[in-house]
Amino acid sequence: MPSIVFAIAQAPLNLDPRYATDAGSERVNRLLYRALIDFDAQSKPIAQLASWQKVSITQYRFTLIKSPDQFHNGMTLTAHDIAATYQSIIQLKDSAHTAEFANIAQIVVVDNRTLDFYLQKPDAQFVAKLIIGILPAPLIVAGHDFSHAPVGSGPLKLVSWNHQLILERRSDQQRISLIEVKDPTVRVLKLLRGEVDLLQGDLQPELVRYLQTKPQLVIKTSVGSNFSYLGFNCEDAQLQNPLVRRAVAHAIDRAAIIKLALVSASREAAAILPPEHYTNQDAAALVSYNYNPALSKELLIKAGVKLPLKLVYKTSTDAQRVRLATIMQAQMAPAGIDLEIRSLDWGTFFEDVKQGQFQLYGLTWVGIKTPEIYAKSFATNSIPPNGFNRGRYADKALDQLLAKEDWSAVTARIHQQLPYVPLWYEGQFAAMAKNITHYSPKPDGNWDDLATISNYAH
Repeated sequence: MPSIVFAIAQAPLNLDPRYATDAGSERVNRLLYRALIDFDAQSKPIAQLASWQKVSITQYRFTLIKSPDQFHNGMTLTAHDIAATYQSIIQLKDSAHTAEFANIAQIVVVDNRTLDFYLQKPDAQFVAKLIIGILPAPLIVAGHDFSHAPVGSGPLKLVSWNHQLILERRSDQQRISLIEVKDPTVRVLKLLRGEVDLLQGDLQPELVRYLQTKPQLVIKTSVGSNFSYLGFNCEDAQLQNPLVRRAVAHAIDRAAIIKLALVSASREAAAILPPEHYTNQDAAALVSYNYNPALSKELLIKAGVKLPLKLVYKTSTDAQRVRLATIMQAQMAPAGIDLEIRSLDWGTFFEDVKQGQFQLYGLTWVGIKTPEIYAKSFATNSIPPNGFNRGRYADKALDQLLAKEDWSAVTARIHQQLPYVPLWYEGQFAAMAKNITHYSPKPDGNWDDLATISNYAH
């Protein structure tokens, strides 16, 4: 059975779910591993591996739904594996996920199918956090390298990972090859020549419209929920001033960028979580930072900045990301901001972001489901490696709101203080050969349909 070839813009970096934070890795890991819970269309938690019962405000009991469930190496998945996975995360010193589980006081295995999580203090969002893929306990103890040799219980398993990532579906041995093709035009040409079967995302709208004219292809679209933003280094001498951050926000014409450079169904964003999220019903009330270069100049002068304000914006070498940066560069010039763009290979760029080695950067949060993202991204105690507060933002007032889990007030405070500039939720699309079936793009851009995709010509 020939492989289905999926061309992607960025290869995964780490296939150990305890460490993975980049979009490619998390999308593949959803297929390689299974987690305790997943989410429904409104981002509310639902059972995946295990159902749960809230025994008390600090005790949750999980019971495996299916028994036995097997890992890719033939081992049976039990409650001991779940306990070992989360205990290992708690003990890690260099994982961005560790701080999220610091509230776990104890994990007790009741039997092979049942275990209890005991918390130090109540946490209404606890169940929604349990999305880490489960690893085999014996391999954890042995120090197995899951980052390059993943062993999970998901519908796909790893065959090899050299120049391309080759996965095999457990149900029917269908192989799926993920190949990294950084240049979007080359990805399109490979699809047209039949060298690849599937593309998803990371193309300029002109290329998408071009593909829509090709009768041998099928293009599917959907609204998106992945949140693109411009991040600030809040320890920077200039950017620690909220007036300067506001000036930058008013120097970006998001509506023009969406119309010019993004695919259909893209929409402006006001917060990380989209308006349809169950916690985010007040998003429409957040005042938009409209494009106003004259106001930007006024704010910079009020902040005591000598014009032009010189800033460095870091992004990846992906052509679409460089294009977006170039448009913002042109938009900021009339606002008195001289933006220098530095495009770096993905690994170097992402490492700089995690290390706080930037003034401005652009990234997209992918697949975010829970409001805990606000604490992970902006709480004072979430600075890497203890979380995703890459801008080193510190705000006691926000910390207090986060502790109360007053999500409406949290989003309003973040929107006012601007530790980032919210940009847009980019529309989703997938382009595929006509013989490819059972695959559609999802709002968060996940690749879950690789578990069902079919090439009926084969």
